[in-house]
Amino acid sequence: MKITAIEAIPIAIPYRHNGPVTGFGGALWTTANYLILRVETDEGLTGYGEAFGYNVIPVTKTFIERTLAPLAIGRDATDIAGLMEDLKKTLHIFGRGGVTQYALSGLDIALWDLAGKRAGQPVWKLAGGHARGQVPVYASLMRLTEPDIVAASCTQALERGYREIKLHEKTVEAVAAARRTVGDGVELMLDVNCAWDVGTAVEMAQGLAPHRLKWLEEPVWPPEDLDGLVRTRRAAPVPIATGENTANAWAFKPLAACEGIDYLQPSVTKVGGITEFLRVGMLAELNGRTLAPHSPYSGPGFLATLHMTAVFGGIGAIERLYIDLDAPVFGEVGLPRPDGTIAIPDGPGLGADPDPDILRRYRLDL
Repeated sequence: MKITAIEAIPIAIPYRHNGPVTGFGGALWTTANYLILRVETDEGLTGYGEAFGYNVIPVTKTFIERTLAPLAIGRDATDIAGLMEDLKKTLHIFGRGGVTQYALSGLDIALWDLAGKRAGQPVWKLAGGHARGQVPVYASLMRLTEPDIVAASCTQALERGYREIKLHEKTVEAVAAARRTVGDGVELMLDVNCAWDVGTAVEMAQGLAPHRLKWLEEPVWPPEDLDGLVRTRRAAPVPIATGENTANAWAFKPLAACEGIDYLQPSVTKVGGITEFLRVGMLAELNGRTLAPHSPYSGPGFLATLHMTAVFGGIGAIERLYIDLDAPVFGEVGLPRPDGTIAIPDGPGLGADPDPDILRRYRLDL
């Protein structure tokens, strides 16, 4: 089965959430933006993937079209491991992370989708998983800043069935407001996106300790400062999570061995797709770390992460960005249910294709 075409499709979908317009990566998010890959083959099968993008989508799209696609078209889509290894070696001069790895991630996910469709099996079964059926989901709130808005959003999330909530705040006051609102029976996590130097991270971890966080995510800048993570972990009884910005399985090796890290957070659209995620998952298991995937997506990357929860039973709740899209990419597939769970697709491949009408209506002209 040969690859005949690769198309990078950027989409921008209006969304709503409880706070002001905010965002990550240096820009405000007036829409939720995704980069979908469509891979066509000479057998008539089409696979879909997702490349991490946010504000860098235009660059990732260009890299896919001008650099990755010419190398991959004409290659055997069934030889996922061989093709991806060859592409990684060929493209490593452009870096083993960033846009290069985002593009490879999208292609790899699409190839697994194709493999599942060709075999008539869900991706999780091809990857050696088990029929888990469903997984709990946690609400990953946008940065809201004001404690009263944080509290109101937590209340709404509880009403919608969530029993775990992740905050993106930077103050003890905002976390305290969340804890008062949800009580002791709800897990709270905090992601500060590498906001602090080590000294500040130590002080903040100590100040946050009374609020019983499930984990403190990426507390130290730069994220590669493993010694800083160890110092932060030793300073307070707050588990540490990191890894969403770690670029490949090899780069995860020192994280998996680091005593200051409790949770590893590979991002399937950043780390190299499903193939590389599987390697990180094995590293986590062999080193006694818990997998907590980074997955604030609504496209094929989110479905791919769902499939990984059926492969690695140690994954607890899965991250879901707490926004309401005007038009879900897959319709009802992949949406949280009233009991705070999401069904793991059991159809061939990823289990659903993006709605073509959504891709057409919300496509960006880049």
